[in-house]
Amino acid sequence: MGTTTRRSFLKHSAVAGLAASSWTRAFGANDAIRVAVVGFNGRGKSHINAFEKMEGVRLVALCDADRDVLDKQAKRLQDAGKPVECYTDVRKVIENKNIDAIATATPNHWHSLLTIWACQGGKDVYVEKPVSHNVWEGRKMVEAAEKYGRIVQTGTQSRSNMALREALDWAKAGNLGKIKIARGLCYKRRDSIGKVDGPQTIPASVDYDLWCGPGPKGPLMRKNLHYDWHWVWPTGNGDVGNQGIHQMDICRWALGKNSLSPQVLSVGGRFGYVDDGETPNTQFVVHDYGDTLLIFEVRGLPARPSGKEMDVYRSQSVGHVIECEGGYVAGTTAYDNQGKEIKKFTGSEREAHFENFIKAVRSRKPSDLNAPILEGHLSSALCHTGNISHRLGKQTSPEEIQDALKADKAACETLERFTAHLATHGIDLKSTKPTFGAHLKMDPKTERFIGNDKANQLLTQEYRKPFVVTEKV
Repeated sequence: MGTTTRRSFLKHSAVAGLAASSWTRAFGANDAIRVAVVGFNGRGKSHINAFEKMEGVRLVALCDADRDVLDKQAKRLQDAGKPVECYTDVRKVIENKNIDAIATATPNHWHSLLTIWACQGGKDVYVEKPVSHNVWEGRKMVEAAEKYGRIVQTGTQSRSNMALREALDWAKAGNLGKIKIARGLCYKRRDSIGKVDGPQTIPASVDYDLWCGPGPKGPLMRKNLHYDWHWVWPTGNGDVGNQGIHQMDICRWALGKNSLSPQVLSVGGRFGYVDDGETPNTQFVVHDYGDTLLIFEVRGLPARPSGKEMDVYRSQSVGHVIECEGGYVAGTTAYDNQGKEIKKFTGSEREAHFENFIKAVRSRKPSDLNAPILEGHLSSALCHTGNISHRLGKQTSPEEIQDALKADKAACETLERFTAHLATHGIDLKSTKPTFGAHLKMDPKTERFIGNDKANQLLTQEYRKPFVVTEKV
């Protein structure tokens, strides 16, 4: 984690002087909230589109470490009569007292540090999912938001889906009996990212030092710098953290669990091609809460070789299934155990997720947030602990895995479907063995694993100076 103190960091950083006296501007009814968007080569474009059109908001600045990405969006806004200030270094954004809030969709490894710096600098933050790159720094985000009285919203927009809220409340009320298993599904096509034979040239438009930030500044060992960072550990978290955070969050919400799971186990691997990706493209994670299970599945290969369609589980490919004694909820529809529709939820209220953030910024009430940072931390951490199990696992025969899971009917059934899916692609798990993850036990209060030093080491990372998440935020 590094030994840089908060005092020495602030002395030498662009946010010097801000954290010690962070301010909160009082917003009048007619005051526009001034927003900067940081990181927008992908999801961040939605941030720009939302805030530039929102009543009571002024989009005043853009920041991206890729000058080409920055210039393209700045020109579009300039041509539309909406000029903005442009930055490549987020520290300069935080230093600007004429900015009230930051919305960020940078790569995952930047989320926590940027959010913490922004809180110290008196900014409110909308941070994309997963909110963190590891468990430890996610908790530091929660501490920073509380310490500096900042509004921090997580980009899990399903929390603002009122139809979903009604469906989950209905299930939690026992209308289908006790909830047994909450399943999240990410059956989403992920093709090979290719395999290079040596370091690749960094795009000339990119400030690579800033792009790497808290992560290691090593050679680029994949074809594409952008987006494919999801599939390598120094910057991404695989599809468990990319898409799965949405479904993990919904499942934990449905179960009413406000902590990490006491036990976690992963089975998975990268199948169907050999490329520079490191994260699993086929995986399932079992979070055992004792009284209920949360199971998340990743499938990056299609239902059939050379096909486009993805597998479906109870009408869902990318979604959730809340399995109860007397039926299940898939998406926003309830079914009985025979698959007959019982009730469809449409949502009596509507509230956009970005607008919910601005509402809380204006009110100064974290309780107005639909997805406060604590919820984002807990759900992101479920992704991370599942990946830690995988990273500490070893390649194991399917028979051995089946035997180890035999006491858990739901895990065995998930393994059988996992195996059948890969068999469709001609992948024999006897010769191409999956990784059977470490069976990890956690103390949810301390958010540390019990009796496993290697697992605890993966709860955090070494940060590259001066981009350090410090112990005291």
